[in-house]
Amino acid sequence: MPDALPDQPTHDAPRDHVRDRATGMRAVANSTDGGPRRLQLREVPVPHRAPGHVLVEVRAAGVAFPDVLQSRSEYQHRIPTPFVLGSEFAGVIAEAGEDSGFAPGDRVFGVASHGAFAEYVVAPADRVLPLPDSISFVDAAALPINLLSADFAIRDRGQVRAGETVLIQGAAGGLGVALIQQAKLIGATVIAVVSTEEKAALARSVGADHTVFAADFLAEVRQLTDHRGVDVVLDPVGGDRFTDSLRCLAKRGRLVVLGFTGGSIPTVKTNRLLLGNISVVGAAWEGLMPECLVSLPEQWARLSPAVERGELRASITAVVPLREAAEAVASLEERRARGKVVINLGLE
Repeated sequence: MPDALPDQPTHDAPRDHVRDRATGMRAVANSTDGGPRRLQLREVPVPHRAPGHVLVEVRAAGVAFPDVLQSRSEYQHRIPTPFVLGSEFAGVIAEAGEDSGFAPGDRVFGVASHGAFAEYVVAPADRVLPLPDSISFVDAAALPINLLSADFAIRDRGQVRAGETVLIQGAAGGLGVALIQQAKLIGATVIAVVSTEEKAALARSVGADHTVFAADFLAEVRQLTDHRGVDVVLDPVGGDRFTDSLRCLAKRGRLVVLGFTGGSIPTVKTNRLLLGNISVVGAAWEGLMPECLVSLPEQWARLSPAVERGELRASITAVVPLREAAEAVASLEERRARGKVVINLGLE
């Protein structure tokens, strides 16, 4: 995949063609549940807007871990094949109802249960957010899932406070970067767990106070904390790291489960919780679910000033055209991706 370094401009690029919606659109479809490398770029009909939804002309789409799961129909909200992949998007309103709060031509970004890897996507109006002119479509497409999931995990579920020490697993991924930045804004000390020196450099560049390697993170964390442990662990990885993450916690610590990119779902021996007075809580941000109890507009109202100041910004390490979407999703599944990968339809 061609790289776009984080300090390269990601200005909005015009499409080099104008499409008639009646003739269909290009989209990346899952027809086989065979994983990222079985995704296909196809011509499909433009979706119809349902009541309470808006139709968005997509200019850029973010690549997120739910896309990996959906490519195999392993996500908790299953969609019958064939369907168009993709959850994060930024673009321009093409159609909207009078009560949606949007009008054709408005710049927006947001999330949909699927369908964002295409030239048009339909999304619930309450999952779509206004996009300031100061933020490009590429930058915006990299934001919603990671930015809003991190906010939910840190503030609601983890209740991280200034002065606490936070350990972040998978710290060089898109979600890890968002967790580092938001924990630092609150005033926490951040220890980032990474697998390579290159990923350690990325974590430090976005604010991590310390980086430790996954192979021996427990011993390094104990040394950094004088054997006290950390107050909070934010863990989107799970797998075989989970038990040592519990062992990293100080008395009355909290471990927040955000996902299982490590591939396996761990179990908890509850005597560990009892002896340390520690808590394990889940943080499943519901923006992609049919029923969502989290208010995306409220989250964006709280976070947008820091985004516009540049304090919260995705670390975009690759920008690719739609035809390379399958490889982009595969890079997440194979844990080759650093930071955030974005599909820019203006590159076509």
